[in-house]
Amino acid sequence: MNKPSDKSSNTPAMSHAPKPRATIRDVARQAGVSIGTASRALNRTGRVSDETIALVAKAARQLGYAPDGVARSMRTRSTGVVGILVSDLSNPLYAAIITAAETAFQAAGYSLLVASTHNRQAKERSLIDIFRGRRVDGLILGACETESADMLSRLAEDIPVVALDRDFGPDCAGVHVDHYNGALKATQYLLNLGHRRIALFTPGAHLRPGRERIAGFRDAYTQMGLTPGSDLVRMERSAMEFAFSEALALLSSAPTAEAPSPTAFICLGTRIMTGVLQAIRHSGRSIPDDVSMVGVGDSDISLLVSPNITTLTWNLGAVGTAAAELLLKQLDASAPRPAPERVLITTELMLRDSCAPLHAPTAKVPRRATAQVKPRAT
Repeated sequence: MNKPSDKSSNTPAMSHAPKPRATIRDVARQAGVSIGTASRALNRTGRVSDETIALVAKAARQLGYAPDGVARSMRTRSTGVVGILVSDLSNPLYAAIITAAETAFQAAGYSLLVASTHNRQAKERSLIDIFRGRRVDGLILGACETESADMLSRLAEDIPVVALDRDFGPDCAGVHVDHYNGALKATQYLLNLGHRRIALFTPGAHLRPGRERIAGFRDAYTQMGLTPGSDLVRMERSAMEFAFSEALALLSSAPTAEAPSPTAFICLGTRIMTGVLQAIRHSGRSIPDDVSMVGVGDSDISLLVSPNITTLTWNLGAVGTAAAELLLKQLDASAPRPAPERVLITTELMLRDSCAPLHAPTAKVPRRATAQVKPRAT
């Protein structure tokens, strides 16, 4: 009687041991260079020829080599990560700024960590602490609640900071939009069309954009020897519900000789603009026959609604790129720490079909700017 064969003794055991991770030593051996040369080639530091860089990069790809980020950060005291903190990621204006900044950082070898405060001060403080805990190399800060020099000084002890359209004082580098002249131009434009009851809707004066816009709005009236209605400046964070209720209240209240209904709106926030558009339609009025409107940003909303909305706009990509470049200057260890630099981004009034002369409701507005203003230093 034959015994059953013991196949298990002839079958090699399956090995589940992980493949050893390639090291810088393996890359150097494969490329035929020293470990130091391989390291300099991969990190683009020191004197290494383009030919050697290509040779080392090829070896790294073949071996599947990935640098140990933790070890590198301990060695260089750099995580290779920078942060950006904004108030609302759903705002399409921020999306364009962040995309441009990320492109600039990636070209310089940095990753970008993005966070949103959702306009909540407690979350803002928590996120700043998280950024510090992650040891980001630098931070672009668009605060939602305060522009505190004390907060900046505490942050600057740990990491370089660039302000994103915020004013933390002369010791902070930043990129600022010329909101003053933007609001001045928009208001002058409507005043020249005969409007006197112009409602300004903007995020509050606790932050730089709101302060600058209110100043430009009021100065436009002053330059024409006029005074704006005290009831027509409405300030709040960029909440659509707020804008809808406030605009509807202005349009629905019984007009008086002292306070007639507004004939034009300047809406300096994308959600604000949406809320005011809803209120105008809810009140039974039409644009521009009954009410003129100036919005903000060249967003899909301004282009898709009928009529297309005249808007204040600025180069969002330039804002993101400039903020990244200012931070990269501070992170450049090979150069002296730069003095705080401020970049001012100009605004442009894009004329479309949402504004009309007050006493000619069906007339179309000529597509040219009517107001010339001198830039004001930030």
